[in-house]
Amino acid sequence: MSIEIKDLIHIYSQGTPVEVVALDGVDLRIEDGEFVAVIGPTGSGKSTLVQHFNGLLKPNRGTVTVDGVDLWARGTSLRSIRRKVGLIFQYPEHQIFEETVYKDIAFGPRNLGMNEAEVDRHVREAARLVGLGESILERSPFELSGGQMRRVAIAGVLAMGHGAIILDEPTAGLDPRGRDEILEHIRRLHAERGTTIVLVSHNMEDVARLASRILVMNRGKVVLDGTPREVFGRADVLHEIGLAPPEVTDLMRSLIAKGKSVRPDALTVEEAVREILGLIRGPDGVGEGGSKCSRGS
Repeated sequence: MSIEIKDLIHIYSQGTPVEVVALDGVDLRIEDGEFVAVIGPTGSGKSTLVQHFNGLLKPNRGTVTVDGVDLWARGTSLRSIRRKVGLIFQYPEHQIFEETVYKDIAFGPRNLGMNEAEVDRHVREAARLVGLGESILERSPFELSGGQMRRVAIAGVLAMGHGAIILDEPTAGLDPRGRDEILEHIRRLHAERGTTIVLVSHNMEDVARLASRILVMNRGKVVLDGTPREVFGRADVLHEIGLAPPEVTDLMRSLIAKGKSVRPDALTVEEAVREILGLIRGPDGVGEGGSKCSRGS
């Protein structure tokens, strides 16, 4: 599911004293099957951008196309577009209302006109993708933990069979365990289905670990677009707009400034551990103090 926007401009309260240009001539293309993260400071236009991807917002100028279909051309069915592109907002569990988990996940597929066999298949597959066991399906969603309720809400979107899923801060308000569970299920969705994923997040470590491409927004414009190593390698630009690379990347740069030989573009804790262990062991596994270091040390 590809998404392309050209010269996109969106202005809130246009023509009033409180007019705000939220998007200012944005051009980008997201290819089918990509995992793209969108980051930026508060007010940079992230959420406004992704709400254009399935027609929730109409641009003041520019075009939005999904698989080559112009969302705002005469005759385009926005309902059919929204079947292709699912958007999950922050705190999606606030939209849960059915008496059982099964019925809540089934609500969307039934509204799309699927027969009961299709509904059942989509519900169970979506539940599996977000780690909800069969025993939970007949329980009330309001008996579940916050993280489980979040997964029910996400499953309700996945069950509609979208080719692209847009997630706007999907882990907001969750504890670390709930956050990690949600992100692992998003990673699995992409890996197993090849679903196009667009993830809006403020967590640099998460996007470095999950995304293959990062868009950095500031003042309604895309200021950086590249792989995690390319984007987080531009610490000067990130710091200028109030962002920072992952903490481990900054740690590597601090070690380099002290004369240590480590890679400057380490992005994850695992990569940083390997680099630091390499320093401790030294060449040929000899530690800085001259003692031989074993692999298990």
